[in-house]
Amino acid sequence: MARGDYDEEEEQQQHPSLSHHNLTGTVWTAVAHIITAVIGSGVLSLAWSIAQVGWIAGPVSLLLFGFFTLVSAYFICDIHLYFDPKNGNTIMNQSYLQAVHTVLGYKRGLACGCLFYFSIFKTGVVYTITSAISMRAIRRSNCYHKEGHDAACEFENKYYMLMFGIIQTVASQIPNIFHTKWLSIIAAIMSFTYSFIGIGLGLAQVIGNGKIEGNIYGISTTNPTQKVWLVGQAIGDIAFSFNFSLILLEIQSTLKSPPSQKVTMKKASTIAIFTSTIFYLCCGASGYAAFGDLTPGNLLTGFGFYEPYWLVDFGNACIVLHLVGGYQVYSQTLFAIVERWYAEKFPESAFAKDTRSMKASSLLPEFRLNPLRLCFRTTYVILTMSVGMLFPYFNEVLAFAGSIIFWPLTIYFPVEMHFVQRKVVPWSGKWIILRIYTIICLLVTIFTLVGSIEGLIAKRFGK
Repeated sequence: MARGDYDEEEEQQQHPSLSHHNLTGTVWTAVAHIITAVIGSGVLSLAWSIAQVGWIAGPVSLLLFGFFTLVSAYFICDIHLYFDPKNGNTIMNQSYLQAVHTVLGYKRGLACGCLFYFSIFKTGVVYTITSAISMRAIRRSNCYHKEGHDAACEFENKYYMLMFGIIQTVASQIPNIFHTKWLSIIAAIMSFTYSFIGIGLGLAQVIGNGKIEGNIYGISTTNPTQKVWLVGQAIGDIAFSFNFSLILLEIQSTLKSPPSQKVTMKKASTIAIFTSTIFYLCCGASGYAAFGDLTPGNLLTGFGFYEPYWLVDFGNACIVLHLVGGYQVYSQTLFAIVERWYAEKFPESAFAKDTRSMKASSLLPEFRLNPLRLCFRTTYVILTMSVGMLFPYFNEVLAFAGSIIFWPLTIYFPVEMHFVQRKVVPWSGKWIILRIYTIICLLVTIFTLVGSIEGLIAKRFGK
């Protein structure tokens, strides 16, 4: 057996320090974490995305991106334990960034680090924008219910972004991802709930219309150039919807063994991505079938979903609860990296070591505050909120966020690590297939990036 094909359980027996018998994660907690990360704000834009590209290209794009994500997930799972031929040691990669540094070296690790930090930050920005839109939608639906659909029920997003920021400032004091299991389970339930609501409202609208809207070419426009940019944005939105590779190794590190963490994580990834893709197809298809050319950019906050207002309110409340958890699942990865670096750089610093306990009520658990955690995480939340206020454009920001990081982090680095891990011979059949796969994904990503930038400029400067 090639050294790159070693068995994880065998390695853990030979290296007791690699065992995690004190961990409690299972395939279902991993599925909850993944669904919390994957079924996020992206699901709300999928009806709009399908509307831009039509009934054939839309569902096919969803299936392809789901497949790409699953392939990358399998590659990343394999790299959790990596045998370093230079020193003969087995290294446990507990984060995506550590894996790239370990397997591909310093230079590519540095490039990955820049993209990695940007990706987590942009996810926080997108979740802030989406939560604000959903909170505003609750107020709008109640306003329309009381005042009628002709009432001037327009409210600014920034106040709701501020509310979300306050919530995240408190939630960000959770010490690490090991303490977010309950938050992920709640968030995963919320994601299923509002997805079902979106599907149900879409189907109800189809039944009410008595026909299925839309066509195989998508929304028609008299401007062919604009159509091209909108297709690019739509594919970027779909790419954003399948984005969890960055936190896969952190989730894998929470799993108990036996069975091996790799086996459990591959099973969890398969279940979660298959489930997410089915939900995406249902949400996107039902929304486009309901509204056709009038499909809104955000399924639960756009045209037509003001009645029944209580169901709209509940669906948007589920979105907010889900994104509170999703924000933490992503951000905790960045928090851990920065705080670990600071602790290693300044081991004697009281700023990192001092911890104070607070108890606001006998009914609430004890709350432990650390100066470094409080200052850094609060600053991070303020930054994501500020950028969200500057660019509050849902579909365009989603497309930009999805396109700029999908290829390097979901395609390129996992494939390159797989080449090293499995010692794939250059110009072999497998090497050629994966190279073609990488190049095709790169071309698609460039197209979506150009389309999303055009959309952001047009929205920001009113062109």
